[in-house]
Amino acid sequence: MTISAIECVDAYEAIQIARENEDACAITLAGRRYATLRAEAERLELAGVEFAFLSEITRGDGRRCLVTVPVND
Repeated sequence: MTISAIECVDAYEAIQIARENEDACAITLAGRRYATLRAEAERLELAGVEFAFLSEITRGDGRRCLVTVPVND
């Protein structure tokens, strides 16, 4: 399946690109990281494709942590 997305060097780059557009999100798919539109992620989900949303949280001690949310796992 072909997807419409920007392939990124790492998860943090994908998250940063997604933050610049409220209609975008960061995902990981087949070992690669992408910034894509939420509508594209929904299309992947409905097609049964296994991927994960990427997000970043800041812990109470100030450290940043990468969080993944599996879809169709």
